Amino acid sequence: MQKVILFDLDGTLIDSTEAILESFRVAFKKFGKSAPSKEVILPQIGHPLFDMFVNLGVPEEEAQKYVDAYKENYRKIHTKKTKLLPKAKEAVELAYNSGAKLGVVTTKTGKYSIELLEHFGLMDYFKVLIGSEDVKRHKPHPEPIDKALNRMGVSKSDDIVMIGDTCMDMLAAKRAGIGAVAVPFIYTPIEELKVCSIVVKECIFEAVSYILDNKL
Repeated sequence: MQKVILFDLDGTLIDSTEAILESFRVAFKKFGKSAPSKEVILPQIGHPLFDMFVNLGVPEEEAQKYVDAYKENYRKIHTKKTKLLPKAKEAVELAYNSGAKLGVVTTKTGKYSIELLEHFGLMDYFKVLIGSEDVKRHKPHPEPIDKALNRMGVSKSDDIVMIGDTCMDMLAAKRAGIGAVAVPFIYTPIEELKVCSIVVKECIFEAVSYILDNKL
């Protein structure tokens, strides 16, 4: 049976917290407001940008201009102020060398996601990347996962697992009818992650190793 592994991006393979927080500060400042604290912003990461700004108090009719200001800054700094998480590259290489088919499913803009993975020399390992602009409904809806699997040409009869760091990842996997493994990061409290996850591993490398050795 074919192993298929789908990876979330932020908090799973990469840490772009510095770039994200800076871009929020720039966007709020542009419109004469102070950005919410780091502690308020971090739990929102994983949602689409538009929703994040609305959840942070920006009126819906104004949110798009905040998104545009955010992206204007983010595209200037994203490669400089993002880093791979520990053993992320080794985890992707392990999965790829095992013969598994790999994909990325993220609510991050696909363009920037691809640029970051190319920057870190990882994009060639993935058969598909589904970003925010590729779907109408985002995680925790299963549409991004279903679209990735469709583009990869795999069926639900394969051994498919999603790896992510938020309950949205876990719920999307459940709704799509596939397995899931959680890896903790600062965006979701570990206590919350344990409630919404059946399997939690300490890091991405352990998660991949577990998936390769088990059927979920």
